[in-house]
Amino acid sequence: MTLYGYFRCSTNEQDEERQIRALKDANCQVIRGDKITGTSDFSSRPELTALLNEMESGSTLVLSELSRLSRSFIGMVNEVSKLLERGMHIKTLDGRLDTTAMPKEITMLIVSILGYAASQELAQIKTRTAEGRSVAMSRGVKFGAKRKYDKFQIQEIMHKRDLGQGYGQIAKAMGMSRSTVSTIVKRELDAVVGIQ
Repeated sequence: MTLYGYFRCSTNEQDEERQIRALKDANCQVIRGDKITGTSDFSSRPELTALLNEMESGSTLVLSELSRLSRSFIGMVNEVSKLLERGMHIKTLDGRLDTTAMPKEITMLIVSILGYAASQELAQIKTRTAEGRSVAMSRGVKFGAKRKYDKFQIQEIMHKRDLGQGYGQIAKAMGMSRSTVSTIVKRELDAVVGIQ
C-alpha cells in the first residue's frame, strides 16, 4: 500500500519542514505540498491535484492533521467523501483519523466534527486578527507596503510636474514606475486641496 504525503502552508513565512519531516518519518513514498490558504479552492492547489491523480484505490493520503486538507467544513467533508468513494484511505499523524481502521459512517462523523472545529478555529483567527488590526490602527499603526520613496523624491517629482513634465518622463528620470509617480502626484494634490 503506497503512502502519499501532503503538506500545506498558508504563507511563505510558514515553515513546511516540520510537516515534511513528519511525513518522511511516517514512511510516505511520495510527498507533495502547496503554499496556499486552507480555505482556497481545491482547483488552485496544483500539487494536491497532482498527488490525487497519482493515487490509486487502496493507497493512503497522509496529512499532519486534517486541516492541512481544508479549513472549510464543507471542503473537508466533500474532499474526504471523494477520496473514500475512490477506495482511498486518509490518515492523520495527530492520531485523530485513520480510515483504514474504521467504517465509512464513523469516518464521516469524525470528519464532520473535525471540519466544524477547523472552521470555528479559522473564524476565531479572523476575529482575533481583525480585533488586533483595529487596536493597532487606533494607535496609529499603518498597514500596507512601505513607501519606496522619501520626501526629497516627492519634492523633486512635484517640481518636475510644475515644470510641465509628464508622468512617463518623470518616472523615467526618477527610476520609478509611471503609476507610482501618478499616485504621488495625486496624493500631494489631494493634500493641498485638503489644507485649503
